[in-house]
Amino acid sequence: MSITLSIKTINPDNKNVAPIINELCMNLQERFGSDGKNSFTDWNNNNPKYLFIAAELDNEIVGCGAIRPITETTGEVKRMYAKYPRKRIGQSILSYLETKAKEIGYDELILETRVKNLEATQFYQKSGYKIIPNYGKYVNNSEAICFGKNLI
Repeated sequence: MSITLSIKTINPDNKNVAPIINELCMNLQERFGSDGKNSFTDWNNNNPKYLFIAAELDNEIVGCGAIRPITETTGEVKRMYAKYPRKRIGQSILSYLETKAKEIGYDELILETRVKNLEATQFYQKSGYKIIPNYGKYVNNSEAICFGKNLI
């Protein structure tokens, strides 16, 4: 029997994705002392350069991810989360985001995670992301590590 993960673009304010976003925030709070919500407050649903996706498996939303613009050709990956580890959900979400990013005109994706989040740092490096200098509000933040990947 084959189980298919479906991924779709959705508004992050949609009530159906609230549980997975809340789970992500609780996970971050428990593990690192911050829920990450303040890094996702300037979302613009009406801008086509913003993309929020949900991954669904057997009618259950099991992951999410987002991209927002940093420049016209650079997008920032946000809100990456897979409910079930080691099921390739995260990889499927990231691959989908990268494909969509190219379609909407991004040449590069960047992101930040916590230095302590070893699972995430290893995941991004295995996915072809390279460590880059901390950018934006993460400059001089010793708890942050930033990654980038050229899409062209």
